[in-house]
Amino acid sequence: MPTVEGVERGERRRLLVWQGVTVALLFLGYAGYYLCRSDFSVTLPQLIDELSLHGMTPEEARIRLGQVSSWGVFAYAIGKLLLGGTADWLGGRRNFLAGMGGAVVFTVMFGMGGGLPIFTLAWVGNRLVQSVGWAGAVKVSSRWFSYAAYGTMMGVISLSYLFGDAASRWFMGALLGRGLGWRAIFFTAAGTLAVLFVANLLLLKDSRAKVGLPEPEVNPDNVYAGKAPAQRRGIREVLGPLMTSVPFWLVCLLSLGTTLVRETFNTWTPTYFNQGVGYSKAMAADLSALFPLFGGFAVVLAGWWSDKIGRKGRAAILFWGLALAAAALLGLGMVHWGSARLIPVGLVALIGFLIIGPYSYLAGAIAMDFGGSEGSATASGLIDGVGYLGGGVLAGDTMARISVSFGWSGAFVSLSGVAALSAVCAYFYLRKHE
Repeated sequence: MPTVEGVERGERRRLLVWQGVTVALLFLGYAGYYLCRSDFSVTLPQLIDELSLHGMTPEEARIRLGQVSSWGVFAYAIGKLLLGGTADWLGGRRNFLAGMGGAVVFTVMFGMGGGLPIFTLAWVGNRLVQSVGWAGAVKVSSRWFSYAAYGTMMGVISLSYLFGDAASRWFMGALLGRGLGWRAIFFTAAGTLAVLFVANLLLLKDSRAKVGLPEPEVNPDNVYAGKAPAQRRGIREVLGPLMTSVPFWLVCLLSLGTTLVRETFNTWTPTYFNQGVGYSKAMAADLSALFPLFGGFAVVLAGWWSDKIGRKGRAAILFWGLALAAAALLGLGMVHWGSARLIPVGLVALIGFLIIGPYSYLAGAIAMDFGGSEGSATASGLIDGVGYLGGGVLAGDTMARISVSFGWSGAFVSLSGVAALSAVCAYFYLRKHE
């Protein structure tokens, strides 16, 4: 008969194996989301050319496609606000799979389209269904990991949308370099995500309890501490503690500012490198991967570091990252680099490092700090929703108009102001922790 210690060791091994499987599935699955999201940004120069063949000027085509991007982000934001929290009632696995399956369908629809009406419908539908995915991943994570490891664990899973984004851009850049058109890019993205959907459908589990393991410890300072379990509460009881928390609203404002900067670079970096710096379309797609790639390095470092520092670590890293990013954005906008084309590329990579590390906390580890295992999806959906509804929408249409009217320099100076104001919010959030 096995000893008690032997049983405990065996249970720990089972837990580690299942945690590894869960992280791998969430990582690969959410990375696959970005194949069906970065495809629009990577193919924007080709889409501009496509619309130009039908009578639009390149400037008008850029603005119209910027509007498509903004409508997509608006749908994504609404989905985050209204649908993200459903994972607290339906389970994170269902939301995660629903986002993957829907993204496949709408990506195929976009690839079959031939004009702005279908482009708009397909892109709005794609971003709407994808809005439930991250909150689903956060919910599943909160049911598998202890609060003492939130920063490190969410840092690792956040690499899915950073390294996944970077790998997607390199992959699609290579396809462009081989002469594939934008339609082939969209169909390839949809097919790859479909394979990852099947893997998650077969293997992903909602929680430790699904495989007979005890539930993890949650942050004792979460806003639901001491209250009845979520299953016995309505929407008002879930939303109330979040809506009356001043630190939570500061985090929402931080999400707005950082999302505007991040989405602007996600959407327009290939176009900026092509039209503003002078690289070929394929090389611009390749180089645009540096923004999420260096952001991924920052996420790993920032997640581990914040767990080591303690409760105010995430707030301090938010403040310093945003303050330094404001300075780097100002340099990118105010200095004309001429033939030194590698300098703006390096600054874009640096901004990714400074912005995305702090950004990754907001709807991940910080949302789990606020919501624990009971309201983490709701907290994540609200934080992300506010960010995308404000900052994400502006990154498409508004930044397109600024870049056309005032050049790329004007766009980057504007973003520097946004980062500086966000740093002020981060300072007050840090003071709340102190």
